[in-house]
Amino acid sequence: MTKFIIEHNNLQRSQIPDWRTWTLRSWEEIVPALQAVLKILEVAGYSHKERFAVHLSLEEALVNAIKHGHKGDPSKEVQLRCHFTSDYFLAEVEDQGPGFRPEEVPDPFAPENQERPCGRGLLLMRNFMTWVRFNEAGNRVTLCRRRLGANAKEIAPTPNQSLAVPELTFLR
Repeated sequence: MTKFIIEHNNLQRSQIPDWRTWTLRSWEEIVPALQAVLKILEVAGYSHKERFAVHLSLEEALVNAIKHGHKGDPSKEVQLRCHFTSDYFLAEVEDQGPGFRPEEVPDPFAPENQERPCGRGLLLMRNFMTWVRFNEAGNRVTLCRRRLGANAKEIAPTPNQSLAVPELTFLR
C-alpha cells in the first residue's frame, strides 16, 4: 500500500492505495475517516454522485456499528477496511457487537414505521450501493459501489450470485 498524507492535500492519482484501514471507537472519529475516504475517491476520479453515495452509505454503516453494535462503548473497536480501484469501491465495516439479523429490521415503508425518526439506514445503503451483504453473525457489512462506464449497468447480485470482483477473496 502506498503511503500518503491526506491532510496536506498532496495525494496524487498514482498514489491511490489499494487498501486502507481505520479503527474507530467513537462518533468523533467517523468524520475524519469519511473525509479521508472521500478524498481518495475524489483523486481517483469518482464523480460527486458516486462520492455522495459512498459517503451516505458508509456514514450509516459506521453510525450503526457504534450506536447499535457497541451501544456507544468506546472500549470496543469498529474496523473500516476500504479497497479502491478505478472500477469499484469496496468497504467492510465490522464491529465487536453481537450482531443482528437484517431481515428482521422493520420495513420503513410500513405505516406504523413511517413516523419513526430512525430505521432507514439499511434502506439507504441498499439503494445507494451496488450491493450490500452481511456476514452470518450480523456484525460485519460489506458495501460495494461499482462505477458506471459508458455501456455499464448497475446490477445488484442475488444472494447466491457474485459480480465477479476478483479482489473479494479478502472476505471471510
